[in-house]
Amino acid sequence: MLFKSTRGLESNLSSSEAILKGIARDGGLFVPESFPEIYSKLKGKTNYNYEELAELIIGQYFTDIESEDLKEAIKDAYTGRFNVEVKNGFLELYHGPTSAFKDAALLFLPQIMKKAKKVINFDKDIVILTATSGDTGKAALEGFKDVEGFKVVVYYPKDGVSEVQEKQMRTQKGDNVYVVAIEGNFDDAQRGVKTIFSNSELKEELDINNIALSSANSINIGRLVPQIVYYFYGYFKLIEQGEIKEGEKINVVVPTGNFGNILAAYYGKQMGLPIDKFICASNENNVLTDFFKEGVYDKNRELVLTESPSMDILVSSNLERLLFEIADRDSSLVKDLMDSLQKDGKYSITNSMEEKLKDFYGDFSDIEEVYKVIKDVYEKENYLMDTHTAVAYSVYKKYAQKTGDDKKVLIASTASPFKFNRSIINALGIDAGDKDDLELLNTLSEKTSLEIPKALKELKDLNVVHNLECDADKMEDILKKILKVGE
Repeated sequence: MLFKSTRGLESNLSSSEAILKGIARDGGLFVPESFPEIYSKLKGKTNYNYEELAELIIGQYFTDIESEDLKEAIKDAYTGRFNVEVKNGFLELYHGPTSAFKDAALLFLPQIMKKAKKVINFDKDIVILTATSGDTGKAALEGFKDVEGFKVVVYYPKDGVSEVQEKQMRTQKGDNVYVVAIEGNFDDAQRGVKTIFSNSELKEELDINNIALSSANSINIGRLVPQIVYYFYGYFKLIEQGEIKEGEKINVVVPTGNFGNILAAYYGKQMGLPIDKFICASNENNVLTDFFKEGVYDKNRELVLTESPSMDILVSSNLERLLFEIADRDSSLVKDLMDSLQKDGKYSITNSMEEKLKDFYGDFSDIEEVYKVIKDVYEKENYLMDTHTAVAYSVYKKYAQKTGDDKKVLIASTASPFKFNRSIINALGIDAGDKDDLELLNTLSEKTSLEIPKALKELKDLNVVHNLECDADKMEDILKKILKVGE
């Protein structure tokens, strides 16, 4: 399997090259040359364990990595560290060390990057740059901590993550990890990281110092591909639980920010997984809702800081990969659209592209709707979901009511409710008093009889070790200080 840039400048890269580069020289994202059909080879058995399924699916893409090395990377990433559960149609993706779905990819990414370095005899130190709206940062820090040959620098919007998310990042241990709070929002952080990647002078300077840059955001194909696995796993679990028959089509509902998670489901469908509709759920930052309804992507609006902060995004980077597919892989057309986004803050897709989006449905829910479904589902079904999952559930209810579509669904449940405990407590009508978010972990546990995830329970006793801050336009300067380059 070879990879190419969505914007056309680079092609015929091996998976190891694509994984280590992270982003193409032209600013495009790496995509596979084709989608291998695998569902027909997997069906007939449902009781796959997660690691086994990961090996079968990821192995279709990362073909230059020896099967034993791939198996070892998967074992080191997941065994005893991460698992997926399916309950009441919710695909629970947060049973890992950071209590968020990002663990599925970011425990695996450092392991596969180590193997990729070996394949192409890559001897430079790799610095992983990541912009985060909350969960990616902690998962990247946790995945890469103390991994030899790597450093991680995470940028997050100072006032754009939850108190628990911020404490998770700022207390992260590891001699090779750095956390920087920026004055600005997530889009500022993401734009800053992309600017650093496109700075050829900086790359030359780093090259002299035997340093290369790469990414842990879902723009990295090494992070996107492992996300395909849990949709197959969830589908087979539905069969095993007697919810669906083999080959029966389901709908997938995903709370969406940077578009990586829902894109992974789309890639799964290209591989034969029986998915009918992709229900793209947004919060008040409903740029994707408008895109799917009107065929126009317009980021020219004010970013709203919500109680589902991982979705507070106006530039959904992974949408570029979907554009590439619905444009019949016309990289020049994709480049024009991305240039328009850069220049004017918006673009319009062609009629033929819009026609190919029929499998997608977009809608959004506001905080009142989110609170309502959290309370209703907890009281009626004794099931507690976080704010992001509640956005997805609320949008799904709207979809079902509008369309009458009663197919079984997998609703991506992307974080533990304990990560956003103040919002959950407010939704349930529990008095928070003057407690801070860390104290509220115990309140939520006591009121719901649910156990606090171990890593979150330990947070209150951890010391803050990261205090770096900068303006959004100084991200490169602080990176050079961290790396001791240009001094």
